[in-house]
Parts: sequence; C-alpha cells; structure tokens
Amino acid sequence: MDRAATNTNRTEKLAGLALIAAAILALAAANTSLAGPYHALLDFRFGTALPRIGVPTVHLWVADALMAIFFLLVGLEVKREWYEGRLSTAAERRLPFLAAGAGMALPALVYLAVVGLDPTLVHGWAIPAATDIAFAIGVLALLGARALPSIKLLLVTIAIIDDVGAVLIIALFYTGSLSTYALGGALLMAGTMALLNLLGVRRLWPFLVLAVALWFAVLASGVHATIAGVLAALTIPLGRGETHSPLRRLEHAIHPWVMFGVMPLFGFVSAGVHIGGVSELLKPLPLAVALGLFIGKQAGIFGATWLVVRSGLAKLPAGASWRHVYGAALLCGIGFTMSLFIGGLAFPGRPDEVDAAKLGTLAGSLLSAIAGWAVLRFAGTGEAIPGEDDEAREIFGEDWEETGSGL
Repeated sequence: MDRAATNTNRTEKLAGLALIAAAILALAAANTSLAGPYHALLDFRFGTALPRIGVPTVHLWVADALMAIFFLLVGLEVKREWYEGRLSTAAERRLPFLAAGAGMALPALVYLAVVGLDPTLVHGWAIPAATDIAFAIGVLALLGARALPSIKLLLVTIAIIDDVGAVLIIALFYTGSLSTYALGGALLMAGTMALLNLLGVRRLWPFLVLAVALWFAVLASGVHATIAGVLAALTIPLGRGETHSPLRRLEHAIHPWVMFGVMPLFGFVSAGVHIGGVSELLKPLPLAVALGLFIGKQAGIFGATWLVVRSGLAKLPAGASWRHVYGAALLCGIGFTMSLFIGGLAFPGRPDEVDAAKLGTLAGSLLSAIAGWAVLRFAGTGEAIPGEDDEAREIFGEDWEETGSGL
C-alpha cells in the first residue's frame, strides 16, 4: 500500500470529522457558562480597517477573508473537474447537474412554503440550498466498506455543482449597493490575471499578489468578498494534462489548510447558537430551514435522479441501487457550512434571525446525516463494476478498497 496515498485517505476522513468536532465545540460553548467568553471572542476587533466594514471582528476575518480561500479552493476544483474530471463531457454533467439543480430549487420552495412569504423572512430562501461536502464526507467515513464508490462520486459531484450555485446566489442575491469604481478595479485585476494566463506565465506569485488586490477591490465594491476567490481561481493556469500545473500546485498547497483550518474555524465561529428547546425549532424560520434541508433536498435530488434515469437520459451510478441513491440524496441535506454562511448574509444586522437560521441548519443537517447514514448502512455494498476503481482511486486515494472507506 502506498504510504502517501494512505495518508491522503486518512486526511480526507479527519477533515470532515474535524468540522463536525468544531461545530460540537461551538454548540457546547454557546450553551454553557462559556457563552460570554465565546461571543466576546467572536466580537473582538483587531487588524487594519477594511473597506465597508472598518476594523474586522474575529468572525468577519473568518467569514470575509478566510472563507475567500475556501471559495478559491472550490473554484480550482470546479475548473479542474470541468476540463479534466467528472464534468468534462455533456454525458457526465447531465445527471449531477439536473439532480443538483432540483436539489437547490426544492429546498427553496419548501422554505418559502413554510414561512408563508413573510416579507421579514423571505430573504432567507437560499439558506437550505447548498450541500456541505466536508460534513458529508465525514459521515461517509463512518460507513466503511458500505460506502459505494460510485455513490461517493455522485455525491461529491453534486456538492461541487451546489457550491457553484451557491456562489452565483451570493453574487446575485446577497450583494449590497455597488461601488462602480471598486467594481471596475476588481474587473481590471481579474482581467490582468487572465492575461497572465494567456501569456503563459507559470509562476504562482504574480497570481497570488493580484488575488489579494482583487479581494480588496471586491470587498470595496459591495459584492461579497468571497467571490474574489472564485474569480481568482478561474484565471489560474490549468495546463490540461500537466501533472504539476500552477492550478494543481495551488490546489494541493491550500487544500489541507482549508480543510483543517478554514472550515473548522468557520464551523466554530458560526455554529454557536443557544438551543432554547423544541419550541424554538418549531418557529417558522428554523422550521423552514430544517425542512428545506431534510425534505427539500432529498425530494429534489432523488426525484430528479428518478426522472432522468427513467427517461433514459442517464443511468444509475455503477453498481448502485435506488436505495443507495436515496441515501446519497439524504446526505445532500447536510447544508452546514454554506447554509450557515448564507444565513449570515440573508439577515444582516438581525442576530435573532441569524441564530434561528443556524438552529434550523443544525437540526436539518443532523437529521439528514443520521437518516443518510442509516439508509446507506443497510443498503449493501453493491456490485463491483469493472473500471470504476480507477476513478475512485483518483478522488479518494489509492487504498480505498483496503481501508473500506475510500475517503
């Protein structure tokens, strides 16, 4: 067994579990005598003043700066998958795109149905729309050999498309008043980075310097600063077929920092909500978010998959049964990171609504995780399909069959 592959495999498992642990730690702090120090830490201001937000708090540094690195990683992964990976052909895109699209639309409709178009709450419609890939991987890691490789591939692909959808939603619907000059500066920075790519520049440092400038410009423009990460990623040279391209080097360099640093930190600063009892969860906002994740996600993804397969537009994942697909659809209801993130954007300056959205996110994600785990736990291991091993190894590590997890 390749030691490096084994270490990579274990890293992916531990990253998902670290995010779960960070959320539990935040919940524990917010519901004990540590609540005061916890919130004081999040509100502590330090550093230099930034456009539009002044001197940032700890929470803002994580949400606006560190999460831009998370979105940079998302953008790098999407670009690579689009040109070389699981989204490189129309046939490969069809099922996950349609499933992901329905899996974003149905939760929003469920949310709106529950809040009854209340004008004070309707802006949170996108909170249950996204899937948290790291949290879902953490749950899959607990399944061992019962986690079918083709189902893992489908789940990860849907989550990647979800992330793209979430980026578009943030850019289009959660952007404040725009500064034309700053927006022009941002476009200039992004254009310069694209030009460097076209001119064949292979060193990373010019792109990274310009990416920081791009982040400042996007922050000043009124568009959420994390969008800078995606814009920067699209300009990094891929070098199709090149093993050590700038994009791959950067992706590999920041991946562990994002998985073990950025995401657990964001989980810690965002998941700390006081749980007041079941009655709090039954209020319209948390109930809408929870049902959107738990009901809307599974209905959208499983329903779309059923229609696409029955119509002959695509086939079931290799070796999978409908029970496996249903289990994956349930796991897609783990919204966590992106749901918490959008919840903070949906209700600016309204901490009670933000906390209510957090409560619904945690409840819906937990229900989805438990139900998805239970369905896949008893769904069987499926049939081995010739040729699927190569794709599974590419994503989950060379030793997925020995460890029985593939994560």
